[in-house]
Amino acid sequence: MSSNSSPKLPYALDQQYLERVYAGVLGKIIGVYLGRPFEGWEYEQISNQLGDINYYVHEKLNVPLIVTDDDISGTFTFIRALEDYGYSKEITPAQIGHTWLNYIIDRKAILWWGGMGNSTEHTAFLRLKQGIEAPQSGSMELNSKVVAEQIGAQIFIDGWAMVAPGDPELAADLAKRAGSVSHDGEAIYGAQVIAALEAQAFVEKDRQALIDVAVSLIPKDSLIQRMIADLRELHSREPDWRKAFDFLSKHYGYNTYGGNCHMIPNHGLIIFSFLYGDDDFQKTMMIVNTLGWDTDCNAGNLGCLMGIKNGLEGINRGPDWRGPVADKLYLPTADGGRSISDAAAEAVYLANAGRQLHGLSPTYPKDGARFHFELPGSVQGFACEESIISTGTATVANSEGHSVNGARSLAIHFKALARGRTARVETPTFSPSAEISTYFTKRGYSLLASPTLYSGQTIRARIVADENNPTPVKCSLYIKHYNELDEFTLVSSEVVELQASKVHVLEWKVPDTRCYPIAFVGIQLEGKHGETGTVYLDFLDWTGEPEIQLNRPSERVVSRLNRDKGPIMWKSAWVDGLDGNERLTQMDFWPEPYRLIQNVGRGLLMQGTREWKNYRVTARMTPHMCEAGGLGIRVQGMTRYYALLISQDGARLVRSHEGKDTILASCDQGWKLGHQYELTLQAFENKLTAWINQEKILEVEDAECYYSSGAMALISQVGRIGCDFVEVQPAF
Repeated sequence: MSSNSSPKLPYALDQQYLERVYAGVLGKIIGVYLGRPFEGWEYEQISNQLGDINYYVHEKLNVPLIVTDDDISGTFTFIRALEDYGYSKEITPAQIGHTWLNYIIDRKAILWWGGMGNSTEHTAFLRLKQGIEAPQSGSMELNSKVVAEQIGAQIFIDGWAMVAPGDPELAADLAKRAGSVSHDGEAIYGAQVIAALEAQAFVEKDRQALIDVAVSLIPKDSLIQRMIADLRELHSREPDWRKAFDFLSKHYGYNTYGGNCHMIPNHGLIIFSFLYGDDDFQKTMMIVNTLGWDTDCNAGNLGCLMGIKNGLEGINRGPDWRGPVADKLYLPTADGGRSISDAAAEAVYLANAGRQLHGLSPTYPKDGARFHFELPGSVQGFACEESIISTGTATVANSEGHSVNGARSLAIHFKALARGRTARVETPTFSPSAEISTYFTKRGYSLLASPTLYSGQTIRARIVADENNPTPVKCSLYIKHYNELDEFTLVSSEVVELQASKVHVLEWKVPDTRCYPIAFVGIQLEGKHGETGTVYLDFLDWTGEPEIQLNRPSERVVSRLNRDKGPIMWKSAWVDGLDGNERLTQMDFWPEPYRLIQNVGRGLLMQGTREWKNYRVTARMTPHMCEAGGLGIRVQGMTRYYALLISQDGARLVRSHEGKDTILASCDQGWKLGHQYELTLQAFENKLTAWINQEKILEVEDAECYYSSGAMALISQVGRIGCDFVEVQPAF
């Protein structure tokens, strides 16, 4: 590269790249949501009970559409290794393994926790916990051929392809590095093929040409190579996909390979459906789901590939796949403030990861606004509130124009507003209901999440009234937070009157919601005489540090017999990285609101978001029996944070990185078991300050400033600590 040249992506930049990544993300989540309700079913059962899968069937099986799922969580979480380790193409399997340890919470987040030797991913995680680094953690030598060759290396791979647009060699290399954390052998080759297909799909339309490129990157004597050759030959002579499936099932089916979910049958079904799908998104999704096996995984990979290849136009050419989804997705990890997400947000993140991987600066729509609507068709979770007062009063749609520094906005079409009929359009900022939160806890993957919005932060939104509106309409911002019954309480800002063609920038500091988490943020439109028209939401965002007390509701349950009858959402806002599963369920019964119990090592009970920067956390803690305990600040997972740790021997400020502590400052002022202490830890720029009982004991500057932002945590290390007060405030 010449000295005056600038680095370039191997694919067109800016909006074209971002939109194709967005289509890939949409294809991924649509495929997962489509296939998840009947995951593991065989072709005969699907045909008999559901018929051909031409559209979503979740209602037939009485399950939610938007679900927590390992395919989505792993795909959009493990790719964060690039950010955490400096966007290097030479990122190592060991570094990606450390990313697993940071974001996964043991037995609670991302993975199927099937046990050693039963779940490949759980097996690899246990190896990592034992100190066995990747790629040895996923090796055939250690874990056996059958375990190492299950499907997981493939299902998490899409993100690594989308950061390598038009560069299948890089995508395959990254897939090998990422996949080897947990898998080996044919599983790695399958992951490399999917990654190469997706990367090359940015620049190549022909399906056969795509497959040619992908198979050139894996060993010629591999089983994956031979199977794909057989399927291509089959496709050339047998046009009927139902008849052709007999060959796949007989020669490469589930009965031929061991384990719970082997790579070979499912990879074969992806290639098979790609060939027989006639380059049509709906038909391709129909085939891959109707034929069964690991339906959500296979449909997720194939949906991503088809999304990248044919763009948004390909997804839009058929039934309305996007409307019911509304971009929504969940990413339950130890970084709980990122758990409530959407396809547009993840697309921007991935596209910027791709840019930085190739030496380019990131770009953010509308100066980084959380809700920007810049991607065609995106609504970022916004929908009309489902209530008697609001249902039917409004619809939302992505619209061109009406933006001060962008190309698109969210059109809110309202009608027949009057007393008793108010339009409310909202997007989730936390678990959308107590029922949904409980459902995910009891079935499959828990929804570990903290709210994205808190009291004390300032919401800002730009709204434009359509020039053809016949009459003014009243407008306000609002939030809905949980209450003592786990129902919603609505709080709104001051009302402004929107005149036709007028622009309003609304700003509102979120009032105190006590201990109750905020579940929705939205726009409220009111009228008196049947007002009808359109307003455009250009962007919505919030800034600032929280001002909150995270204490137990006063409406607590005191009886051991009825402790499960009290509110649950205040405690669901905590991401539980402590041992066992009883901490949160017991929070209504213990004399203190928080009882931190950790059996081995160090555990964290976390709340907050990655956006928190300069703030302080205060808690009253009583060490009953423990090695150490205290507070975490700027927490970015289970192994990346600053902490004030106190023991009987003294206090220390530490930087935890990859599970190893660097002591930044220390003193001999410890605590006594059974005594209560008020602890405060503050982060301001690169300075950390700690107090005990309002007396400053430690202060230090971290010149490297490893962590500039993150959530807070209550910490226990081997033992039990009580806590009866938690407060977060801006630093001062």
